[in-house]
Amino acid sequence: MLQLGLAVAAAFILQAVLSLLQMRHFSKEFIKLRRQGKVACGRKAGGFHAGAIVMFLIDDDGIIQTARKLEGVTCFARVRPLKGFEGKYIGSLTGEEVAKSHKNLRKAILDAALTYKKYVSGEEIEQPPSPFQKVGRSVGSILKKNATLGQL
Repeated sequence: MLQLGLAVAAAFILQAVLSLLQMRHFSKEFIKLRRQGKVACGRKAGGFHAGAIVMFLIDDDGIIQTARKLEGVTCFARVRPLKGFEGKYIGSLTGEEVAKSHKNLRKAILDAALTYKKYVSGEEIEQPPSPFQKVGRSVGSILKKNATLGQL
């Protein structure tokens, strides 16, 4: 039983280290783009499917200069070039520029376009909830449901 516990602990530590390395890689790539100008980002979490993050280096008119993506299920995914977006206006992206098989990549591109449109119009860009906030909301809704059932 002790060996199983140690194996699970080692797996968690290994996953944390690999995730940290992935985050460092993403941060370096983001900083490289950010030093060149404005960057619009979009993301779509994947769960058990490949999640996606896109970064578009844009000029002052919203024209995409460089596009990058981070797409994958595991912590081994790395930032790679995203071809076919250079010269396009970010506000006019529809997601149809990506193959149908890449659903979350398409959603991340749409998220980047929406974020850019909100930025240009002066709207507040809402921050996604953290994992702890998600858990808190889930627990809160369960407790609320139980309290409602207890009143019946």
